[in-house]
Order: sequence, then structure tokens, then C-alpha cells
Amino acid sequence: MMNGQKKRGPRIEPFRHRVETDPKFFDKSWKKLHDAIREIYNHNASGLSFEELYRTAYNMVLHKLGPKLYEKLTENMKEHLEEMRTCVEAAQGGLFLEELERKWNDHNKALTMIRDILMYMDRTYIPTNKKTPVFDLGLELWRDTIVRSPMIHGRLLDTLLELIHRERTGEVINRCLMRTTTKMLMTLGSSVYQDDFERPFLEVSASFYSGESQQFIDCYSCGDYLKLAERRLSEESERVSQYMDVKTNEKITAVVVKEMLSNHMQRLILMENSGLVNMLVEDRYEDLTRMYTLFNYVPDGLTTIRSVMMSHIKDTGKSLVTDPERLKDPVDFVQRLLNEKDKFDNIINVSFNSDKSFLNALNSSFEHFINLNNRSPEFISLFVDDKLRKGVKEANEDVLETVLDKVMMLFRYLQEKDLFEKYYKQHLAKRLISGKAASDDSERSMLVKLKTECGYQFTSKLEGMFNDLKTSQDTTQGFYASASDLADYPTISVQILTTGSWPTQPCSTCNLPPEILAVSERFRSYYLGTHNGRRLTWQTNMGNADIKTTFGNGSKHELNVSTYQMCILMLFNSSDVLTYREIEQATAIPAVDLKRCLQSLALMKGKQVLRKEPMSRDIADDDSFSVNDKFTSKLFKVKIGTVSAQKETDPEKLETRQRVEEDRKPQIEAAIVRIMKSRRVLDHNSIMTEVTKQLQPRFLPNPVVIKKRIESLIEREFLERDKTDRKMYRYLA
Repeated sequence: MMNGQKKRGPRIEPFRHRVETDPKFFDKSWKKLHDAIREIYNHNASGLSFEELYRTAYNMVLHKLGPKLYEKLTENMKEHLEEMRTCVEAAQGGLFLEELERKWNDHNKALTMIRDILMYMDRTYIPTNKKTPVFDLGLELWRDTIVRSPMIHGRLLDTLLELIHRERTGEVINRCLMRTTTKMLMTLGSSVYQDDFERPFLEVSASFYSGESQQFIDCYSCGDYLKLAERRLSEESERVSQYMDVKTNEKITAVVVKEMLSNHMQRLILMENSGLVNMLVEDRYEDLTRMYTLFNYVPDGLTTIRSVMMSHIKDTGKSLVTDPERLKDPVDFVQRLLNEKDKFDNIINVSFNSDKSFLNALNSSFEHFINLNNRSPEFISLFVDDKLRKGVKEANEDVLETVLDKVMMLFRYLQEKDLFEKYYKQHLAKRLISGKAASDDSERSMLVKLKTECGYQFTSKLEGMFNDLKTSQDTTQGFYASASDLADYPTISVQILTTGSWPTQPCSTCNLPPEILAVSERFRSYYLGTHNGRRLTWQTNMGNADIKTTFGNGSKHELNVSTYQMCILMLFNSSDVLTYREIEQATAIPAVDLKRCLQSLALMKGKQVLRKEPMSRDIADDDSFSVNDKFTSKLFKVKIGTVSAQKETDPEKLETRQRVEEDRKPQIEAAIVRIMKSRRVLDHNSIMTEVTKQLQPRFLPNPVVIKKRIESLIEREFLERDKTDRKMYRYLA
């Protein structure tokens, strides 16, 4: 019957017969291995059968004799290492490291063979029982028995440090032996290398470089000291690459930097007659590059260099812009600024790796000292005027373009850009009206630069001036085309200037000669007949004329003169001698301008077309003038300028400043209204900050003026004060 019973499967019974092992199996096997290890250490391994030895070790582990085998192996290797230690300890002088190297190599070769014989134990018994692998065991035993033995440990470190010291002082040492020794320490573990060599090495190095820096900083210049520091850093880096762990490089570099540079940073940078300032003054690019590179390793090193450089630039710049002698020549003044800028640009690009933080420091320094002189906007405009008048003669278009680009850098530093605009407008007007603009392309290029920098509003009126000249040319051509009876009249070229675009000033029209007056009135009638609702006012102080002249000695010349000078000279067609008072009454030229014109006609060397009695520079009411019949010149065309100051006089300067201040008022008010319209309610300090921020690209508004404009807007009911907080303002729609 099958029910109620479970069917059992087949079952394998363990082998019950007991295998008998030889009681002396371990002793016999170990003796075989023991003898083999001895032969290996004695360099007699060639006669050994490694396959047989492997099987012996294999069987020992298989018979669970691994613990005993591991213990015997440890004891045996230790015995051999103790013998080696005795040999190493006995080595004298320079032979010490050589003997250590030899024994280390022997031990390594032996370890490799022993590991191969005991491979099975390495793979099975050791991982299972968490024992140290055979090869690593051999290294640990070498470390504890030899490297850290009392007789070798200190001696090894002293020997290594002594050799390094000798190399630092110029001796040649056996680098190969050093490499083998330090590599041995690295093989024994990073902690062995660091504790037994690297840490003491860094401590001794710090002491060495501390002493050396103290010795040389007292007798070396900054440049020479930095060369020494650079050489030492290079030597240490090369030393590490030859016989140390690569990670030591960063550590030894930090030690040299600290002892030779960080600890003496202020003294080196500020060193009298050879420090940073001296290097900057004398353009010592190589030394500056070295200083930048070395102090890049030092915390706050570049910050300190940058700070000292800024102070030097500010001091140099301040002495430049406040020196009364320098202010006598505006063109030279600006050229010196450009030279200074070029100098430091080159230093930063060549020596300071075009470091942006140094470029920003340079810009900040220039902005600081350029604005110390409130005439900088005028002088920069005069410089541009000089270049655009003479640009073609002095250099080609590319060179002129480069100069203008550099000037724009100075322009960016100006806080009163609107003042520059005022002067530039005046100077441009004079160039265009007198026809002295060197190149139309250069003029327009400068306008594009200003437009790019400040926007369309900045240059719209300046562009209008160019448009007026083009329109005037077409109008003059139309005038002569419309009238055929003008052949007997002097030829005139009229420039019609739109009020508002040109910096014209109200002036009383002088009495023009009848010949000129007649054709001028004909032109007025023509122009007003073709343009409704316009007025023409002659600006006789701005024109010029060409006069064909025959002198008493028969010489003929064509004189290029101003309109005022023409009016004076034409009087002598009907009079031989005229006093100053008579000329003034006949021409109605303002006294200041009249005296300048007479000085240039009678006193300018080589261009004295009039004679003055008495011959003195000052002009009195009763001084008399007559044509100089003896006038001669090598040139047929003689250009006679007007004696005038290039710079503004103090009254003119004050007048320009007042006009600029008046022009600023509506701009400040417009900025306040824009801000309040978008914010609706704002406190006083915030309005001040916002207005300054908005207007800074054109000028730096005075807080007092901003406050007055706010009061004016409150009076006109654009704004009101908050009833509870008087410092809050509300926008009134």
C-alpha cells in the first residue's frame, strides 16, 4: 500500500573512511620551503623547481596548515631581514645608501619569488582569514625591521637631508640613489614617505629658506632677490620631479613662497630705489613679470601690487594734471596723459598677463586724477582739434584713427562729458567754418566714436553742423545760377548755420565794405525768397576772405585773412594812414577783436602787411597804421592768422561753465520726472542715487543742484511732499 507514505529521493553518504596523513607532513614540507627561501635570498634560485615548491605550499594549505605556514613564513623572512639589517648598519659614509639600495632590491626580488610560490595561500587562506598578503607582509617587515630600526631610521633621514642640503649649496649628488631611496619609502606606504621623510624635509627646508632670505634681503635689490626666489622655486620643482613624490611639489613650493616671499612681501614691493614703483618708473618689464608671477603664489600678493600701482599712478597723475607749467600747453598736457596710459597699458599687457583686475585699477586711477583738473574736458577737446587740423600732414589716416581711439579712452574717464561736448562743438565749428578740418572722414569717424559712447542725443547737433555745410554749398550754387549779373561783384561763399546746432554767439555785425555789402544783400534777398519764415543774421566774426593785393614795391600777393581783417585792409584803398580810433569807427569791430586783428596785421613776423606807429605790441587809440609798401614774401598766397589765445580766458571759462550749469538743469529735472513717473513714490536719498546713476554717463550732478531742482518741481506741482514723512515725494500726474 502506498497511501500515507512519502517517497524518498536518492542520498549521497559522506566518505566514512578516514584518510591517514603523515604526522611529519608539515615539517617536511616547511623544510623544503625554508631551504628554498634561503636559496632565494642567497641568489641561488636558478636550481629550484618552482612548480614543485608551489605544489608543496598548495598541499599544506589544502591540509589546513595555512596558519602555521603563514606564521613560519613571517618568522623566516624576519630572520633574513635581520641579517640584511646588520649589513646595512655596518655600511659606512656614502656606502650606507648604496648598501640599503642593494638589500632593498634583493628583498624585492625574493618577495616576488616567494609570492609566486605561495600564490595559492595568497588567494585562499589570506583573504578568508583577513591576513596581510605575502608581498605586503614582506614590505611591512622591511619597514619595521630595517627602515624603522633604531640604528637606521635616524641615520637614513639625516643622510637624505644632508644630501639635499649639499645639492642646494651647489654640490652634485647621486640623484639616482636618492630616487631609489625615496621610491622605497613611497612603496612602503604614503604614511611612511610622509612621516619618515617629507615632513622633516619640509621643516628643514623652511629653516634653510628662512635663513637664506634674511641673509640676502639686506644686501640684494628687489629685482635680484626675486631672481633668487624664482631660481629656488625652479630648483625645488625640478628636485621633486627627479626624486620625490609629485605631491611634494605643491608643499615645498608653499614653503619657499612663505619663507622667501610672503614673510617679506611689503618690504620687497615697497623697497626703496628697486621696488615696484622703481620698476614701473623705469619700465623694467622683466622684473615686473617676475614680481607678478611670484606674488601670484602669495595670498593677497597681487592685491598688494595692484594697490601700490594704483597709488603710484594717482600720485603721478595728480602731479601731472596740477602742475601749472604743464597747463600752459593743452596739447602737450593730453599727450602726456596718453603716453602715461600707453606706458601702463603695455606694462599690464606684457608683464601682468593682461590681468583684468589690473586694467580696472588702471582705469579707476586715471578717472580719479583726470577729474582733479576741471579743465581736462577743454584740453582733451583742444587736443582732438589739433589732431584733426593737422592729422593729414602729420600722419596717415590709420595713425590718426589710432590716436582718436586712445583719446576716447581719456574721454571715458571724464565725469563732465557735457562740458567736453560744449568745447568740442566750438572747436568743430571753427574747423568746419575756416575749412581747416584735415579730413571729412576723420571728422565723421570721431562723431561715430562719440555717438557709440554717448548715444545719438550727444552728437545730433554735431551731425547737424555737417548737414548745414552741405546745404550751404548747394544754396550758394543755386544763388549764382539764379543771377547772371554778379560777374563784377566779389565772389562769396555763404555758410548758413542753423541756430541751435552751432555754438554761435550774438554779436554786432561790423560794417562790411560796400562791394561785399551789395552782394551780401543780394544773397539775403535770394535766400529769404526761397525759404519762408526764416531770418538771416551775418556772423562776421566767423568768416574769412582772400584779397588780391599790390604793394608799393610792386609785389603782388593773395592774402588769406579773417572777415574783420578784410574790413580793415579794404579801408586803405581810399586812405594812406588811419588811426586806431578811425578804424574802429569805420568798421564797428568790437575793440578786443579789432586789437587782435591789427596786432596780427602789423606785428606778426614775416606777415607785417601794415606798419604801426609807434612800433609796440600794445595798441593805443591814437596809434596810426599804413600799408607796408616794403612787404615781401616768398609765397604768393600769404595766410595771416589772428592773434588769439588757444585756451579760454578766465572770463570765457566762467561763462562756459555757467552755460553748462544752465544746460544741466533741465536734464536733471527730466531725470527726476522720469524716475518719479515710474516709481510714483520715492524717498529723498533714493531719488539722489537714481538721478546720479542716470546722468553719470554725461556728467556727475551736484547733490545741491538736484535738491534745488526737486524744490522747483514741487513749486510747479510736478511733485509733492508726503504729508506725514517730509523726506518722501509723490509724483503728481
